[in-house]
Amino acid sequence: MNKLNENYSSINQMANRLLSSQKADNTHSTEPELSFQEILNNTQSGKTEGLKFSKHANQRLATRNINLSAEQMERLENGTTKAREKGIRESLVMVDNMAFIVNVRNNTVITAVGDSADAIFTNIDGAVIG
Repeated sequence: MNKLNENYSSINQMANRLLSSQKADNTHSTEPELSFQEILNNTQSGKTEGLKFSKHANQRLATRNINLSAEQMERLENGTTKAREKGIRESLVMVDNMAFIVNVRNNTVITAVGDSADAIFTNIDGAVIG
């Protein structure tokens, strides 16, 4: 049998030695390891950026004179979080007498409606009243 070098008689032995030394090197990492579940939860939490408003939603807020207090904004964000937990993708979120269509995946308010008795909402798959 030909030796590859003086320490290894086969490619398999060389590969096994290399892999075992790499595993040993990885055990000394200073960065904390996150489980898949932790990474998934961080990605899905939506808390990293906060709720955004689309250009269209900003225009509707301005033209319809809709102003949100800090408490109402918090309730809108909480409603979006509840919708996400239920698996809703496009949600109607009601806050007081205001209605918001939220793209839950993108954490973005799409449009807003104030006091309107004849409002019709389409292309939603859930609603949160809060």
